[in-house]
Amino acid sequence: MITAPENPSASPLAKPVATIRGVGPERAAQLARLKIATIEDLLLHRPRRYEDRRQFRPIAALQLDEPATTHGTVVALGVKRFRHGQKSVFELILDDGTARLHCRWWNLPFMEKYFEVGDEVVVFGKPLLLKPRTIDHPETEVVENGEENFIHLNRITPVYPLTEGLPQRWLRSLIWRTLQDAEPNISEPWLEPLQVTGCGLKVEGNRVAESAKPSTSNLQPLTRVPSRSNAIHMLHFPEAPNDPEIARRRLALDEFIGLQLRIQLRRRKFEAAAQALPCGGDNHLIKPFLASLGFQLTAAQTGVLREIRADMRAPLPMRRLLQGDVGSGKTVVAACSALMALESGYSVALMAPTEILAEQHFRNFQRWFEPLSLCVELQTGSHRTGPLRSTKPNGQARQNAPAPLSPARTPRLIIGTHALIQPDFEIDRLGLAIIDEQHKFGVAQREQLLRKGRYPHLLVMTATPIPRTLGLTLYGDLDVSVIDQLPPGRGRIKTFVRSPDQLPKVWTFVREQLAQGRQAYVVYPRVEEAGPGGVKAVTRELANLERILAPFRVALLHGRMKAAEKEKTLAAFRANAAQILLTTSLIEVGLDMSNATIMLIENAEQFGLAQLHQLRGRIGRGSRQSCCILVSSADGDEARNRLGTLEETTDGFRIAEADLKMRGPGELLGPQQSGMPDFRFGDLRSDGDLIQTAREQAIRLLSRQQ
Repeated sequence: MITAPENPSASPLAKPVATIRGVGPERAAQLARLKIATIEDLLLHRPRRYEDRRQFRPIAALQLDEPATTHGTVVALGVKRFRHGQKSVFELILDDGTARLHCRWWNLPFMEKYFEVGDEVVVFGKPLLLKPRTIDHPETEVVENGEENFIHLNRITPVYPLTEGLPQRWLRSLIWRTLQDAEPNISEPWLEPLQVTGCGLKVEGNRVAESAKPSTSNLQPLTRVPSRSNAIHMLHFPEAPNDPEIARRRLALDEFIGLQLRIQLRRRKFEAAAQALPCGGDNHLIKPFLASLGFQLTAAQTGVLREIRADMRAPLPMRRLLQGDVGSGKTVVAACSALMALESGYSVALMAPTEILAEQHFRNFQRWFEPLSLCVELQTGSHRTGPLRSTKPNGQARQNAPAPLSPARTPRLIIGTHALIQPDFEIDRLGLAIIDEQHKFGVAQREQLLRKGRYPHLLVMTATPIPRTLGLTLYGDLDVSVIDQLPPGRGRIKTFVRSPDQLPKVWTFVREQLAQGRQAYVVYPRVEEAGPGGVKAVTRELANLERILAPFRVALLHGRMKAAEKEKTLAAFRANAAQILLTTSLIEVGLDMSNATIMLIENAEQFGLAQLHQLRGRIGRGSRQSCCILVSSADGDEARNRLGTLEETTDGFRIAEADLKMRGPGELLGPQQSGMPDFRFGDLRSDGDLIQTAREQAIRLLSRQQ
């Protein structure tokens, strides 16, 4: 069975970098700060950019605010001090025969020791003045006469990330020498040459062809990708401008195959050990439940339920991810799934990320399930009504602890937050675990909930659609269902982007809507401390909002309030005793108020697109048209384009893809999510084709080992 290259620790590439000639303790410590511990780490130290030193730009041709590489001879240098010696500027002047260039470093007087009059210096930077031509804090490299000059000049030259005291020229020479010695030891990591298609890489002879930059829209078929050794050489010392991107994609493919092998091995190990609980049900609860709803399920909901029922009747435990846009009806699907397990005599646990969402689920499921004589319980940090272990952590008896459940006790549904995964919580005969808003939990927390039973079925749900690249990486061990249809009768949501100077008109519109009996959410990014650039905090804006919107009542809600205060605030808003809910992104998930038709978000640029889409999903729950107003003072095309995406579409999948491309996977998944690999070369924003290829290759590699 394949897990990785055989005995990688025995490879010469696994030797410490300190074993390389010329790397003493000081240099080894500097390299360690760059996370370079082994020879392989050094060879995979990715350049951050490249300079075409086959032709330098003359100093006279430098343009204002345009990055460029030039070179010249130092004709003067010195440090000027002012303000009683507290401030300084070091300046050197270069001449290349066409003009002179002034290079300045502010408050770095020690730079003087790195240069001498007569040195030839390569400079990269952006001129900020043309009279005289001046660059502040440029990147520089002194050209030394010697046999290694071919490494640094007259070629496409790599420029690496550095640390204090580590010269660019020294590191480049070290990588060159190491690569010459190590190339015979660079083997393919997956034991055989990769035979794949669709990667946008093409080999001609012994090197990769110089083609256009690979993209998912213009892929060239291939019979063989370049060797890893070839790719590493191209990464550091390319012969053509597009070689570094071809090399990056080749090395990214290795990373993705390694990840997909781990995912597939984990899935196979699970399938070999797990035996499913029979939770397909017999419909004696689902039929009366559906009849009582007052509406019919959509075709998308019905199709997903067929997939779930097949899983829960299968010999292997279900592991399914349910994706559905905001308001698509995932909760009803979760309820039907829970009823299948309850019909079969097994209990169900539903975990939500916030008390607000858990309590809303509790109210809904209680209303749905009590007519069916089913037990619904709530377990949160402030509401612990279910069974606890009968001992304290130190082994002493717990006072007034509920008795543990007996296997014969009626199965029940327990809804809760992280309290469900605490050591003192138990549930007998757990047949199904449901996790709502999975992206708010880590992979480890998912596993903790599953360990409350013996291979229970698992259904994870998210209203933040997962782009395919993330789905194949983070959720590659799950089957995927999608609800791609909204229930009929939902009101349309219109979205508008406005600047702060338009707020008076916005507030007038909000007051008009409130006067018609509607309700509104007003969202600010912070709780107490306002931030730079006019970033607002809810506690500081409460009085202002009460004045602007009087006589309508404003209720305050944020994460630092006690549970009882939060519940009191939400109860007032549900009863329309408060017409405006002033809050933070705390309401991003869970709130379902059909009378709320206005969502006003200030400092909208502080939020990711997926988060804004979730917030927008709090309105449009009834039949009336709703309005989402995004107020932003952000300048620049990128910020305008981001928010413009929300004006153009309410399709959560399009929005999630845009968020991934603009802000990366970390912003989309949020800080709570764990399990995302740290790729050196792979880019989830642009490498969807490589991820798919890697998955297919991993499956082929494993199938050959069986």
